[in-house]
Amino acid sequence: MTDSPQTAGSRTAGSLSPLLADPRVTRAIELVWQEADLLDRKEYQTWQELYTEDAHYVVPIDATSEDFANTLNMVYDDARMRRMRVTRMTEGYAIAAVDAARTVRTVSRFVPVEVRADGVTLRSAQVVVAYKRGRHDVWAAEVTHRIRLSEAGDRIALKVVRLIDSEDAVPAAGFLL
Repeated sequence: MTDSPQTAGSRTAGSLSPLLADPRVTRAIELVWQEADLLDRKEYQTWQELYTEDAHYVVPIDATSEDFANTLNMVYDDARMRRMRVTRMTEGYAIAAVDAARTVRTVSRFVPVEVRADGVTLRSAQVVVAYKRGRHDVWAAEVTHRIRLSEAGDRIALKVVRLIDSEDAVPAAGFLL
């Protein structure tokens, strides 16, 4: 394997990217699935350990934005803000913790955007079904994960959740996307 990045490039209809067979991509996909499982089980303390210290978790309003630091976002969390969010969701009598929805996530349609020796960037589709007080809500998004690969353990360096209805009125979620 080389240190030069590989990209998904063009494919013919019906063909799969050869990058999907790359063991680095498999590791990245497994980490994304692990994250989804932890979130559905509300294991927020363990979830935040999946992130690098310099990682950002972003839910932008503008679906085309790449400059998250200088645009308005629904969520733009660094490590400190992720810790505060987890504390709010797990401690005391916070409505986000006491009345949190039950969720089931499906993460699929993985597209390797870039594969390097030390990391993988993936695009995927995510559907979250949330159930609370007799009502189901569906949240759909395209998600980008930048994964840092390491012998010490793979970690999420960036997660961007682009909700398909981000520019509409989006109801507050008592859970992480």
